[in-house]
Amino acid sequence: MKGSNKSKMTTAGFSIAVLLGISLFMQSCKKHDEPPPPPVKGVDLKLVADSLVSPLGVISIPDDSKRLAVLDQSGKIWLLDAQGKKMAAPFMDVTSKMVSLNAAYDERGLLGLAFHPNYKTNGLFYIYYTAPPRPGAPAGGTTWDNLSVIAEYKVSGDPNVADMGSERRLLELDDPQSNHNGGTIAFGSDGYLYIAIGDGGAANDVAPGHVDDWYTANAGGNGQDIEANLFGNILRIDVNGAKPYAVPSDNPFVGKTGLDEIYAYGFRNPYRFSFDMGGARKLIAGDAGQSLYEEIDVVEKGGNYGWNVKEGSHCFDAANPLQVMSACPDTGKFGEKLIDPVIEVNNAANPQGGKATTIIGGNVYRGKAIPNYEGKYLFGTFSQTNGSPDGQLFIAQTSDSGPWSYDLVPLKTYPNDLGYYLKGFGQDSDGEIYLTVSGNTGPSGNAGKVYKLVPVQ
Repeated sequence: MKGSNKSKMTTAGFSIAVLLGISLFMQSCKKHDEPPPPPVKGVDLKLVADSLVSPLGVISIPDDSKRLAVLDQSGKIWLLDAQGKKMAAPFMDVTSKMVSLNAAYDERGLLGLAFHPNYKTNGLFYIYYTAPPRPGAPAGGTTWDNLSVIAEYKVSGDPNVADMGSERRLLELDDPQSNHNGGTIAFGSDGYLYIAIGDGGAANDVAPGHVDDWYTANAGGNGQDIEANLFGNILRIDVNGAKPYAVPSDNPFVGKTGLDEIYAYGFRNPYRFSFDMGGARKLIAGDAGQSLYEEIDVVEKGGNYGWNVKEGSHCFDAANPLQVMSACPDTGKFGEKLIDPVIEVNNAANPQGGKATTIIGGNVYRGKAIPNYEGKYLFGTFSQTNGSPDGQLFIAQTSDSGPWSYDLVPLKTYPNDLGYYLKGFGQDSDGEIYLTVSGNTGPSGNAGKVYKLVPVQ
């Protein structure tokens, strides 16, 4: 009797297994019978928003609303709804808090925006803007150019309007010159806020407010200094800890020589950076060169990226910046290796030829609309020559070591150049890429636009 039952159970189990196998086989056949997605023949730009002044980036709002925020250097943040339509009124306007901007060209203004990872529940977000300078200066007895401010705000009861009375200033830096402010702020996957700060401005990393460093061959050196000030660095702070902020205990200079907030250093003007949405979540920054070389860096904790010992991977000569110095150290003050860029582009002023006035750091593509771009890094140039709205878009094959190979992206409508000055990038929650452009070099007019990178079938 027991044997009979066992036989029946075995037969039943066999039948179920056969049926299951047939079912899986049919599903597999059905899957293979489905037509593959149409091949992408190329890419183009689709207009998303216009009538902006000087848009610097597009930031996804982490609250499941599918809204995007457009950062405008002139002092306003605009929202795009889930359908991509720009709302009639700005989310916030800090124009009255900012230093007056030069309409023809300026590197100051509203430069950075980051939403707290828990924005959906706490409504907190952060901005980087340049305020009027404080009376006097840290040294020298003259007023410096501006006050760089990192501030926390909260959304109001209306999800499309910021609470302008909620400002809490986290960090203030007396900034000696008007240029090289860095500007990007963003949260890493570790929950900490990363902040890009330029070397203080002027040229050669030499001017009032630029301290002497260990490298005596070149005067000045905020980029190489890690003790006197926070210029020329990417910072990392904890906005969830003590007020005004806490410092992560594993920041590279905690308990050592160097300012605790510094995450990486040796930068000239790391204007735009981003975190890869996939893979190892790398921090990738575009650092503006001076006269010879522009660079893209993969930023590592504690890394020294060379400025002003090097410009790109080449020895920099502050006394003659149009010539490469014959020799320079490969290591810094503490014996650390000076890290070379993964991408290097000749500056337009390079006597050997070049067509990049400034490099614009972008994003690693993690969307689905353009499958052959998956995992590749998109970046660009502000323009090819001074005074010409002819920025370009490039794509690079990423790898675990440099250099990365890259090519021009031939857009269908703009096969040779963008027809605009490229000012920034952005990425939505699906990993798709946006470009922010303008027909004007400076924060003036209403020629600013947001485009989405889209496939051409």
